[in-house]
Amino acid sequence: MSLRQSLLDNISIVLVDTKTPANIGAVARCMMNTGLSRLILVEPPTDRNHEALRLAAGAGAILAAAETYDSLEKAVADHHLVIGTSRHKGKQRKNMRSPRVQAELVVPLLSHNKAAVLFGNEVNGLTNQDLALCHALIAIPSADAFPSLNLSHAVMIVAYELFLAAGAAPSVSQTALAAGADTEQFYRHLQQTLQAIGFLDKEHPERMMLSLRQLFGKARLSSRDIGILQGILSAVDRARGSGNGR
Repeated sequence: MSLRQSLLDNISIVLVDTKTPANIGAVARCMMNTGLSRLILVEPPTDRNHEALRLAAGAGAILAAAETYDSLEKAVADHHLVIGTSRHKGKQRKNMRSPRVQAELVVPLLSHNKAAVLFGNEVNGLTNQDLALCHALIAIPSADAFPSLNLSHAVMIVAYELFLAAGAAPSVSQTALAAGADTEQFYRHLQQTLQAIGFLDKEHPERMMLSLRQLFGKARLSSRDIGILQGILSAVDRARGSGNGR
C-alpha cells in the first residue's frame, strides 16, 4: 500500500442528517474518485428506491461498508481530529480555513490519527451543536452571488484537496492526539467545574464553552494533555469540596 493510500484510509467522511439518499450515493462516488473509503452516516434517510446505489455509479462498496449512527458524538468518538464544514462565518466560528490549507495541516497527522470531516444536511448544514464537536472548520470559497454548494460538490472539493496533499510527500507527524470520546469527557468535566466555581453562566454555558472548545481545539490535545487537564480539574474539585478553594 502506498503512503498516500495509508493516509487517506484514516479519513472518514461523515454525513449528518442528509435529506436525500441520492446525495449519499453521489458522495460515495466522489470518495471513490479521490481514494477515500470510510463513509459514516448520522441519522440517514430511508432509501426505499435504492437512489443512493444508482447515484454511486460503481462505488457501491463504499455504501455497503458505511457505518450508521444515531448521534454525531458516537460517530466521531474514536476519531482524533474532527473538522466541520460551514459557509457561515461569525464570531463563534473560528479556526476556519480553506480546504487546501486545512488539508495541508491535517494530512501529516494521519499516520497516527483518524480524522473525520463533517458535512451537514443540504438545507441548513451543520448545527452549532455539531460544530461544537469540531477542532477546526473548512469554508469553501465561492461567489457571493451564489455561495451554496451541492453536498456532493462540497465533498468533492474537500476530498480532492486531501487527495493532493496526501500525494505530495508530506512530512509525517508522530503526534498521537486524544480520541474524541476522551476529549468530550474532558469538556463535560470542564463545564461542570467552571459552573461550580461560577465562571460559566448556568443558564447558557454553551456560549463560553464553544469558545473554550475552539481554544483547546487549536492546541491539538494529546492523551497526555487530556490527562493533565483532567488532573487539574479534579484538584480544583477536591479543593472546593474541602473548602480550600473558597
